Amino acid sequence: MNETITASPPAAPAGGRNAAARLPRPARLGPAWIVGGVVAVLVALVAGVAFGPVSLPPGSVALELLNLIPGVRLDSGLDEREIAIITELRLPRAVLGVLVGATLAVAGACYQGVFRNPLADPYLLGVAAGAGLGVTALIALAGGSIVLSGVVPLTTPVAAFVGALGAVGLTYLLGVTGGRDRGPATLILAGVAISAFLSAAQTYLMQRNVDNFREIYSWLLGRLSSAGWHDVRVLLPYTLLTAAVALLYRRQLDVLAVGDAEATGLGLNPRRTRFVLLAAASLGTAAAVSVSGLIGFVGIIIPHLVRLLVGVSYRLILPMCLLLGGAFLTLADVLARTATAAELPIGVVTAFFGAPFFVLVLRTAKRVAV
Repeated sequence: MNETITASPPAAPAGGRNAAARLPRPARLGPAWIVGGVVAVLVALVAGVAFGPVSLPPGSVALELLNLIPGVRLDSGLDEREIAIITELRLPRAVLGVLVGATLAVAGACYQGVFRNPLADPYLLGVAAGAGLGVTALIALAGGSIVLSGVVPLTTPVAAFVGALGAVGLTYLLGVTGGRDRGPATLILAGVAISAFLSAAQTYLMQRNVDNFREIYSWLLGRLSSAGWHDVRVLLPYTLLTAAVALLYRRQLDVLAVGDAEATGLGLNPRRTRFVLLAAASLGTAAAVSVSGLIGFVGIIIPHLVRLLVGVSYRLILPMCLLLGGAFLTLADVLARTATAAELPIGVVTAFFGAPFFVLVLRTAKRVAV
């Protein structure tokens, strides 16, 4: 009697099966969400250009923005002075707000995914504090001319990135000295300690440079004032790089959510994935800090709002963070310009909304993983 033996496929590791079951369902970003995000950005751009010390009709502003498209010529009813205000002053500032907000929101989402912590943001590893220290040192050496000129030189993102890399290195060294437990909680605590140390060093530099104290302090509170398109051109490559890396690794972020052991069972290298994402998020944060100062809470507010709207999959979260982060910060800048007679630092506006939101997240977070 002939017997046919059929070989059974090797059983998958139990951890791999359990992890696959806990992964977010494959999801796609529907056209409605994409259109909604794009509309939010366009509305924010029109508002950022229309409102200010000299108010302009939003409809006329929208028509003038359409005139920037090659081949389009519409009568907006604005004179040359008002057109110059739009194209040379307000539009660069609004576009800069979109870039900074998108960068900080995506960086915050990356940090929350990498560390599986809903309270993580671009300031987690001391990146913002390190970048701020680097730019503060540069401002002190330049005698405040960087802030007063309103133009960000190419050396400013370099100084910020050097400071950010130093902060990441110190945080990693401190985190690995805690013994064998090198999990996310250890790195978070190390980041808090390094941030405090770097902030103290920054305060020392400010006290040693009293003549430039006001300029440095104004920059630290956050601002989007721009002398033209130069600042936009400085930040744009960093925003594109950070966004490209984050979107490329969006599926890996979903896998990291189930834990390192399970992610390894699914064929992912958690350490390498974290390194790439942290490097990209830190680079984007450093560049944003160099052109806008320290603007907090964007990396917490936007990712959590996006999760409430579209769910927990990073394939949905990251694209929407790019759009809604840019719209949020641009509208916050409009509020900073119009809320009082004197322009408020945008960092004050984001902190006004972000601090209560942070408390809400702190009270409602049931677990560390997100």
